[in-house]
Amino acid sequence: MEFLKSAVASAISKGPAFGFTLGDRVDLSDSIWTLHNGTKKDDGSKCSVFAFDINANKSRLPLAKNALRKWRTLRHPGVVRVLDTLETDTNIYVATERVVPLGWHVKRNALNTETIKWGLYTISSTMKFVNEDASSIHGNLRVSSIYTTESGEWKLAGFEVLSSLKEEDPAIFTYGGLLPDSSRYAAPEIGRGGWDGLKNQAVHVTDSWNMGTLIYEIFNGYATQDQLSQIKSIPAPIAAPYRRLTQANPKLRLPISHFLEQGKRAGSFFDTPLIRCCEFIENMGVKDEREREEFLQNLEETKDQFPEEFFKAKVLPELLKSVEYGGGGPKVFSVVLMIADKLSEDEWESTITPCIVRLFSSPDRAIRVFLLDNLPKMIDHLPGKIVSGSIFPQLVTGFSDVAPIVREQTVKSILIVINKLSDRQINGDLLKYLAKTQNDEQPGIRTNTTICLGKIAKNLGQHTRAKVLAAAFTRSLRDPFVHARNAALMALAATADVFDETDCATKCLPAICPTLIDKEKIIRTQAQKTFDVYMARIKTLTANMPDTALPPPNSADANGVAGGAAAPRMGTPQTDASWAGWAISSFTKTLSSVTGEMQTQPQPPSSGVSTPTQENGSNTLGLPSTASSSRPGSSRSASTTSNLHRQAVSSSSPNSTIRSKSGNLQIDDDDDDADYDAWGAMGDETPAEKPKFGSTGGGGGGFGKTSAANEDDMINSLLNKPKSALPKGLGKKTAGTTTTATAKSTAAANRARIGKKPVIAGRAVAPPKKKEPPPPAADVDADAAWGNDNWDADWK
Repeated sequence: MEFLKSAVASAISKGPAFGFTLGDRVDLSDSIWTLHNGTKKDDGSKCSVFAFDINANKSRLPLAKNALRKWRTLRHPGVVRVLDTLETDTNIYVATERVVPLGWHVKRNALNTETIKWGLYTISSTMKFVNEDASSIHGNLRVSSIYTTESGEWKLAGFEVLSSLKEEDPAIFTYGGLLPDSSRYAAPEIGRGGWDGLKNQAVHVTDSWNMGTLIYEIFNGYATQDQLSQIKSIPAPIAAPYRRLTQANPKLRLPISHFLEQGKRAGSFFDTPLIRCCEFIENMGVKDEREREEFLQNLEETKDQFPEEFFKAKVLPELLKSVEYGGGGPKVFSVVLMIADKLSEDEWESTITPCIVRLFSSPDRAIRVFLLDNLPKMIDHLPGKIVSGSIFPQLVTGFSDVAPIVREQTVKSILIVINKLSDRQINGDLLKYLAKTQNDEQPGIRTNTTICLGKIAKNLGQHTRAKVLAAAFTRSLRDPFVHARNAALMALAATADVFDETDCATKCLPAICPTLIDKEKIIRTQAQKTFDVYMARIKTLTANMPDTALPPPNSADANGVAGGAAAPRMGTPQTDASWAGWAISSFTKTLSSVTGEMQTQPQPPSSGVSTPTQENGSNTLGLPSTASSSRPGSSRSASTTSNLHRQAVSSSSPNSTIRSKSGNLQIDDDDDDADYDAWGAMGDETPAEKPKFGSTGGGGGGFGKTSAANEDDMINSLLNKPKSALPKGLGKKTAGTTTTATAKSTAAANRARIGKKPVIAGRAVAPPKKKEPPPPAADVDADAAWGNDNWDADWK
């Protein structure tokens, strides 16, 4: 075997260039040719090479040359297709499509009846062309002259004595006897009168006889001419025409064209689903939509009757052409996927994958939806490089499609392709598109986006996972669509392990809590389950946390610094009973350490002599001067005068005494209600309601040095303060409120007494009068004590 290969290769190398390489030899009996599997040098595609050794078969060289000449010129779908030929001094080579001898299947009894009918139909159609259209005699119709292609089709070869009656010297008359085992297959008239006797016969006579012997040999195995009269395993529908094909009288012999016509009649032996399918496939491009749908339906119902090779190599290429260029649509492609299940991975990659890539770029929405629906059937056969590089860029265009069904199916398809995408595509482009669909106008798309994010959580990047999921799920919890909220809760429960204790406590739980009182029971129920999951998650995460983050008290260094930080002035509470003590001490420390705070309003001495003013601009009572009270950033300037006024009113109580030690003002007040009222007043005041007591050129409204020319205006403005400008709770509600006229009438009296008033920050202030007792409870409103009567009385 190796010697033969080397000899053949050496012969080819010595001759003209031949673009094919010979491979293994395929045993072939009853033929002058040796068949080899071959490959094309250019692209490595499969082929077959028929080789004839001239030195070993010089007597049959005319047969080989006649076959070579006829093979080159004869073009028909039922003839083995020739790719190239080469003729040298020692060999003749004919490169053809990849074929296998029909004798292999016949000897193994591997052909079912339907496949045999389909093959006989194909050979009959080809022989009709040879006899009628080409006006030729084949003369060598037998099992060894027929080959099967990869699609399972039967194709005709064996053209050693193919002759046209129009030729001057037909080869069949001269060389017919050189055929291997010629006497066994020769018609009776040839046995009686030789091959020259065919000159006076019709063109179909010898071929019709050989057609009959072919039918007998396929069903029963050929023996002798005497056995041809026995039907045996030949199907009954074929038995009657078979007898006419094998008539001993040539004039009564049925032409092959008539045999074909009888078989094609409705209900006859050639009227089978397989043959109808083959006929339709060859003419699918000119069929209308109704005929196409009917064909596809029949194909799905009868697919088990067809050989796998027929689907792979014959039906599949035609269906792919129809889908891409013939408008076959999703229905045709469904049959494509049905056939593709029987393909190997190499066949998938070479046949189906390129078509799928092209279809994803198609603008046809029906095709896109079908591809997305059937993506689970295809994804295992698609390499990751193809998915990420060719399919995904086309797939994401569906996120922006105007048709909601396309957007929804695109979201669902992400779960199928996610494992074949790169990290950059997942954490970049994909999340960008999912952010859009989470705000889609269709509630179903928003819901499916949330579900999709929950299921692809493990595929997201570690640095973006928690951030993206927290934002997406908490947003869905506010969705008005009940199923969107429910999906968010379930997604949060399923992805709880991706959040740390901080995210669980500060982001997730605060978003879950409002759903515990949702109007829908299904949301409340799921919210409780999700809440429990996160509580358990937090407990698990915090179980090993230390009791405190503060350094131990005995870890201070030589300088009294613990852990490199300044030691606190406050001691850490050691017992539960004293847990609030540090807060009170800290508050006292803050008040004493902050400078610029408003101090208590001093009371004038009983002698009525004004308090002198210090040269540095502050009074002897320690009150801030105009410069200090009016500096920018003072947050208490607007509320200073209100507090001073309340303190002045409180100081007029008999229970209050004033003691001065070392120039500092101290007040002992036994009236607990005064402090309570002050806290309440501070809490009630608002920035819009704080009274202003004049300006010192950019000050905050506090008391400062002013000229005597505007004292009247300032006093009148204080007395005539509109109700709306007073602090909250200080508006007059009783009938005894002082009017604007009354305030103006008292202005002169106030100015007359100005010399007897104490001086605060360089300005005289009227001493407070004794506070009038409140009217009886039955005659005064609940808020009358905070009205304008008391306010005006304090300033009179």
